[in-house]
Amino acid sequence: MSRRDQIRMTEDALHEFVSSAHTIIVNSIGKDGVPHPMPMWFGVEDDGAIVMSTFTKSQKIKNLERDPRVSLLVEDGEEYSKLRGVVIYGKAELIRDDDAVVEILVRVNSKTLSGEVDAEELRTALRKTAPKRTGIRIRPDRIVSWDHTKLGGTY
Repeated sequence: MSRRDQIRMTEDALHEFVSSAHTIIVNSIGKDGVPHPMPMWFGVEDDGAIVMSTFTKSQKIKNLERDPRVSLLVEDGEEYSKLRGVVIYGKAELIRDDDAVVEILVRVNSKTLSGEVDAEELRTALRKTAPKRTGIRIRPDRIVSWDHTKLGGTY
């Protein structure tokens, strides 16, 4: 078995790892062709799509309007033997419908708020910001993962 195959996460481990992360690095492509990495809070939909929202006038949205290709990175680990990560490649779908943006905001904010959250109260509070925001949905085309803890300290 190749080392690459040894460190690849299982589907369940990959889902748990990504779902439990609070921040994802979104890499869009700037007009000069240079990657534009930005940290974002995000949510994971039931079908595995990654969703987030940002202000419509942001550089990320301008980049995605021009070129929807993105890569997403979630990583952790302070030592080589504990490095874990996932890179997701896909195309961004931009969502401009206020109700759909609110649902994305609820999913993202429910994940980052601690304790019980009343979804209806959250919807009401977030509805005020929705007209200024664009939702982003990325359905993975390709996923690369690694979990060095699976090697048991052997490199």
